[in-house]
Amino acid sequence: MNIGILTGGGDCPGLNAVIRAAVKKFYRSADGRILGIRKGWQGMIYGVAEELTLRSVSGILPKGGTILGTSRTNPVREPHGMERVEESFRRWDLQALIVVGGEDTLGVAAELHRRGLPVVGVPKTIDNDLSGTDYTFGFDTAVNIATEAIDRLHTTAESHDRVIVVEVMGRHTGWIAVSAGIAGGADVILVPEKPVDIEEVCDVIRKRHASGKDFSMVVVAEGVRFSDQPGQEGLVTSSAERDAFGHVKLGGIGNVIGAEIHKRTGYDTRVSILGYIQRGGTPTAFDRILATRFGVEAVELVLRGDFGKMVALQGNKIVTVDLVAATGELKTLDESLYEIAQVFFG
Repeated sequence: MNIGILTGGGDCPGLNAVIRAAVKKFYRSADGRILGIRKGWQGMIYGVAEELTLRSVSGILPKGGTILGTSRTNPVREPHGMERVEESFRRWDLQALIVVGGEDTLGVAAELHRRGLPVVGVPKTIDNDLSGTDYTFGFDTAVNIATEAIDRLHTTAESHDRVIVVEVMGRHTGWIAVSAGIAGGADVILVPEKPVDIEEVCDVIRKRHASGKDFSMVVVAEGVRFSDQPGQEGLVTSSAERDAFGHVKLGGIGNVIGAEIHKRTGYDTRVSILGYIQRGGTPTAFDRILATRFGVEAVELVLRGDFGKMVALQGNKIVTVDLVAATGELKTLDESLYEIAQVFFG
């Protein structure tokens, strides 16, 4: 039996844990080989892969990133891309392909399933915005990194009587912003699900200062929009270019909000954009364990011939969900979690 595994989209803490778990489970349960596809869908298009062995995955559990490399290549938009992916299936005589990725990467996997190819999905995104699973690996690491940054910036804000705006990742949803904001004691948290009225934000900060609290911490997700600029036009981008899946590169909303707070309140305001720091480095214990459980279950699905499914965490159980359904819509922020955060605003 020959199977393949690829990692697509942005890198994420825990990817190597999935690869390691899948390889170890496969060689302990089946005869054959497991191929690591290089650089996500790019490797399937151009036929670039390497055989993975127990030795090649030794020691990779605590490492960030992915030993296979990754890319945002979209076969659907590449000339004859899907046909070339299917050709790689035939050339390597693959009986299954494990696809580890977020909404875009798994969306391609869902399309391959519709074409009749044997695929299994593993959810990966630090944004935690994939439907069908309570948590995705990488999210816990990103939240811990963002929380530590907020803790460190908190001391600077208090020492200098400043407003500090911390921009975190979150293109469509505010899971990182709210989780890290609550954990870090933020005074205002701004998320994509809630269009921002900048004057309301300034009012909260003014009231804090009037009560004798001369500093404020504002956490903002990169995909936040202003209430008077609905839709895509409200996004702040660092580049006009789009990736292969049509996404603009976000970044800079923190600077915009920081400038507005300073202009409207007169308070000394500084901005810190965490950026890629959140998705790099060593995964937390939670993410290592979750990724390991996902990798083992993905191979179990392959051995059972249960294709077109995505592994998921629901409660404390690893379950399987329909891949097409899981990639059909994003999982937006839990309203009750945001309501808890609002208790501490101001």
